Amino acid sequence: MRGKFTTAVLVLIPVAVGINYAGKFFAEALKLPLWLDSIGTILAAMLAGPVVGAISGAINNIIYGLTAGPVSLIYALTSVGIGLSAGALYKARMFETMLKAILSGLIIALVATVISVPLNVVFWEGQTGNIWGDALFAFLRSKGINVWIASFFDELVVDLVDKVLSAIIAFVIFKSLPKTLIYTFQGE
Repeated sequence: MRGKFTTAVLVLIPVAVGINYAGKFFAEALKLPLWLDSIGTILAAMLAGPVVGAISGAINNIIYGLTAGPVSLIYALTSVGIGLSAGALYKARMFETMLKAILSGLIIALVATVISVPLNVVFWEGQTGNIWGDALFAFLRSKGINVWIASFFDELVVDLVDKVLSAIIAFVIFKSLPKTLIYTFQGE
């Protein structure tokens, strides 16, 4: 059943988008130095595969971009990468334990960073708009560090915490779901 757009998958996508939207809205409202907009993407990828995770992430960025912050539109590409990598990691059995979920979060953070840095450089002169990352960016630039390297560390410092936390939350939710619900998506 994995990879097919069943009724369950068609219901999962807006649920994942809602989780992402709520996480990002919550993080922005509380002025947290995190994004928290990948929890639903990672969960959807675990439940229904990388394509569904990627679609959930991209739709969230499009909706958030149209309703709350246009900057989010550009990062739909990053969300696609997060969904694809989370689904591949799940398939590789990298979400079986908490330790593996943390390692998966680190890998997802690296994927997100690699995709986001060119977007940051092209659209925002290398910055992320995140207080932690941008403080590091300013420090590195003041020391003469190349904009690409400074932008990489700007993005990475935030993504490491954000994506590991998101992977842990998605893992905890996944593990708490009834097996019958998981089987609905995975057809096992």
